[in-house]
Amino acid sequence: MEDKSLVWFENRNEYLVLENTTADILKRLSKGVSVHNIAGALSKKLDVPLEKTIDFILDLEHNFFNKEKPNHNKLINDYRDVEYPKKFEFIKYYQINNKIVKVSYLSEKELSFVHPKFNHLSIENTVSFDYQFDVFINTNYIFLYVDNDFIGAWSNKEIHYFQGKFSMQLIQKIHQKEEDKWMGVFHASAVSNEKKSILFLGDSGNGKSTSLALLQANGFTCLADDFVPIDLEKQEVYSFPAAISIKKSSLETLLPIYPELQTTAEYNFTRLNKIVRYLEPNNNNFFAHKPCNELIFIKYEKDSELICKKISKVDAFQELIPDSWLSPLKENAEVFLNWFASLTCYKLTYSVNSEMIATVNKIFNNEL
Repeated sequence: MEDKSLVWFENRNEYLVLENTTADILKRLSKGVSVHNIAGALSKKLDVPLEKTIDFILDLEHNFFNKEKPNHNKLINDYRDVEYPKKFEFIKYYQINNKIVKVSYLSEKELSFVHPKFNHLSIENTVSFDYQFDVFINTNYIFLYVDNDFIGAWSNKEIHYFQGKFSMQLIQKIHQKEEDKWMGVFHASAVSNEKKSILFLGDSGNGKSTSLALLQANGFTCLADDFVPIDLEKQEVYSFPAAISIKKSSLETLLPIYPELQTTAEYNFTRLNKIVRYLEPNNNNFFAHKPCNELIFIKYEKDSELICKKISKVDAFQELIPDSWLSPLKENAEVFLNWFASLTCYKLTYSVNSEMIATVNKIFNNEL
């Protein structure tokens, strides 16, 4: 792609952008071609001493094939001594279309990790429900059980991994697709015009969620915010029912449009150094899924002129990957790379909301 190679390493589920020569060497090494044979061909091609090419290839082999896969869910014990709570302080029921999910939280601390994003789905206590999630902290680990099956446990430094797994379990239940049927989950905002979807990406604070909120007030639909799942079969963006996360700095812009934010509860996430309120998405079908052909790296910048241009896919790839969960299965990785190769990528910088909305509308309508 664009005279570079996008390479996936199965042993640690890692994607890298490499020079074509480097990628070709690694490909040959992975097929069992000897270092000496590869070095000989490289020495002639580059007209450098054989010893130098051998050293270079050995370094590549060491750096790319001998890394261990990181383990984000390692516990010293095997859970057999963990005491399951006899009573949970908070029981919440969330209705997602015709499905009801019961979530039990041991204390207010566990509640704070999940509930704020889903509070808009809360219903009164009910005797019948479809799925049961149990969340509790024990021995400084937060545990997750779904329908009495142990899912995992995470240390207090890995709360975001717990939150990701909770959300992953939730979309599996909502959309009836096991984890191996998902291509990936992206840290993005997804907006739809009811025919297709577009992903907004960018660093925290760039305005993804604010842009999404502005668009949903102007005839577009919020499919997902922060956690955007894409399935394997059709490579479509699936709805995720969490609320839109609105930072304090965006209130001045959004309060005239959403006066309810004035009295909405405020949450101070000291670990993430941000204060947010949650805005209910306008999606009335949490089973919805739409194709996605465009990525927009969006940024609100005060007093900036509107700039919208296509950008290098390689640059877009390098920004997309670090905050994404991508399936570790070989066939799924291949689908992801083929899907990404088909995308059009834009960078959109704006300061006037109406100009941003008009530009996104043009992208939806293939007018740019």
